Amino acid sequence: MEQFPELPLIPSLPDDLTIDIVARVPISHYPTLSLVSKSFRKLIAASPKLYKRRSQLGITQHRVYAILRNSKAHEFSFYILHNLNGYNRLDRVRSLPLISSFALNTCCVSVGSKLYVFSENSALSVDCTSHKLQSIPDIPDPISHRQVNAIGKKVHLLGDTFCDVVTEKGWSKGFRKAVAVFDTETQSWEPTLVNEDLNEFREIHCDSCVMEDKIFLKVMGGYVCVVDGVLYAYGHIEKTLVAFDPKQGYWSVVNGLKEFFALETSWWYNAVNYGPNKLALFFPKTLNNENDVTFCAEVALERRQGGEIWGEVQCCDIVISDELLQTVKLVAVTV
Repeated sequence: MEQFPELPLIPSLPDDLTIDIVARVPISHYPTLSLVSKSFRKLIAASPKLYKRRSQLGITQHRVYAILRNSKAHEFSFYILHNLNGYNRLDRVRSLPLISSFALNTCCVSVGSKLYVFSENSALSVDCTSHKLQSIPDIPDPISHRQVNAIGKKVHLLGDTFCDVVTEKGWSKGFRKAVAVFDTETQSWEPTLVNEDLNEFREIHCDSCVMEDKIFLKVMGGYVCVVDGVLYAYGHIEKTLVAFDPKQGYWSVVNGLKEFFALETSWWYNAVNYGPNKLALFFPKTLNNENDVTFCAEVALERRQGGEIWGEVQCCDIVISDELLQTVKLVAVTV
């Protein structure tokens, strides 16, 4: 069969120049750009040159990935938050397979442009530049009720492990809080460490985050995120967004959002870092007393004179309208 030479991406321009141009385009526009031609689709889907050039130019963008579960098919899939024509929506990453081995307590963290996903029966990484899956070594000592965080290039899993424990009657088997560390550079696990100091926390599976290279555990309900070194969460007492600045050492209310929360009145809010001075707030809502949907509000953050933090809702859109889809995990990735 006759082989035809591969045509340049743009006939009038060298490919290197085309790559340089595409590298400067916000990555959120790549789904639309991939519709231009098969060559562009191939470039965006799997070209190491494109993402290497973005790195050289210092161009990065925060993306929000979601793991959703189909409650009928019991399958898990990956989604990305896209802004198309001024509206946010979660679109499925169709190049990644449906996964049935995950569980509802699946946890996930980003290191660079990769996601590291840990479930009861599997552990894998997702390259968010090429959307390719790669298996990683299983945890030597299984850990349940996990929280996962990244400090530098290392992933820290905190939870319960079944091990030998000392009791008044001698040695026996039991659950103890433990920390397992996965080195993403060597792709290997460090020895699991039982941490007696963590045993005072009966439950550590609500949420957690990293600030100043320290892991903070939220032991009561709700989700937290860190934006520009400040921790944000929904305050159930204040009924609005609250912030904790470790430099100041106390919680404060984020001004400007009380009317928004008074209108929405959801029972939970999941905050995710969405780039400098911005977070994405996901929450469920019932429409017309029958349809359960999930909204996403983009909130711009500003520190004003005197140290007060103000928030402004820039947009609020339905991102999940299928009642069968359950949100398992939301995580921010820099690509």
